[in-house]
Amino acid sequence: MTTAFVFGLSPWKDFIRSWLPEEKIYCQKRAISWLEFHAVWAPLIAISKSPKIYVWGYKHPHFIERFSRLSRVPLIRIEDGFIRSVALGASKAPPLSLCFDSPVLYYDPSSQSSLERILETYDFLADPTLLLRARRGMNRLIGSRLSKYNMSRDVDVRSIYGPKDRKRILVLGQVEDDMSIIKGCLRPMTNNDLVHLAVQENPGAHVIYKPHPEILHGTRIARSSPEEVRSIAQVLDHDIALADAFETIDHVYTITSLSGFEALIRGIKVTCLGMPFYAGWGLTDDRQSCLRRSARRSVEEVFAAAYLLYPKYFHPQQMTMISFEEALELLHSMKHASANP
Repeated sequence: MTTAFVFGLSPWKDFIRSWLPEEKIYCQKRAISWLEFHAVWAPLIAISKSPKIYVWGYKHPHFIERFSRLSRVPLIRIEDGFIRSVALGASKAPPLSLCFDSPVLYYDPSSQSSLERILETYDFLADPTLLLRARRGMNRLIGSRLSKYNMSRDVDVRSIYGPKDRKRILVLGQVEDDMSIIKGCLRPMTNNDLVHLAVQENPGAHVIYKPHPEILHGTRIARSSPEEVRSIAQVLDHDIALADAFETIDHVYTITSLSGFEALIRGIKVTCLGMPFYAGWGLTDDRQSCLRRSARRSVEEVFAAAYLLYPKYFHPQQMTMISFEEALELLHSMKHASANP
């Protein structure tokens, strides 16, 4: 049995124990000082059998990563998967999917993540069963109207957008201090910068700006005000379902949002200002490059890597690992139950 040392996870993320049933787990749930780590934890790690260090994303002191590197103890980063829950992460809803990666996570192009390695090297043509699962999975995801978070309300988007008489652009806002932007975009950029660029590059188009759900629900802080771009774009003031927001859209602009990939699987053109996991494979209009990404991939292949091969899925009631398809059905039933209490 290996030994897992988990540092810095919030107390409510104690669910991580269920995801690592084969490992003996030590959890340090509060902030840790350099002195405490080296006086208490480093010696324990050194005498443990096959130790691993787990952290959430990049929320850890730098000395832990340095210790991991010098001691040659694997450091594994944890992050939510691409279909998560029927509520925002900030609401402390447990995730149905998680990603475990090292040395970097999927949204960090500074080095090769496991997801990037799969996309660069996997022989998808030799695995027709996987590609069939991917095509069916894409169709089921679109048909279910599910996304990563699923608390948005369904609407008649035609009453919001109005009649379509010109090209229609959707700008996908993000939490601007989110690590996916910090790691995935070479130059500082705000949501308002993205709106201005979409307007500038598409004169005469109907530009619609959808702020991030966590901004609209007030669980994260906005770094730029939608009011400043209301004169040049239609701002969606309410958190509507992403499936509705994509209706009648011709082109999506994003920095690094996962929602950009959800546009791609619907056949919508996507411009990326940063380098999300689905950029660099010949599918998107990229404004940033990653020379490691030399393979050309189809949408089905990227979906297969990102939704079928890369993450893990877990049933929080049955306490067992499940497949993507089972997770999607569970999420669908959870959303139906939340809509019909």
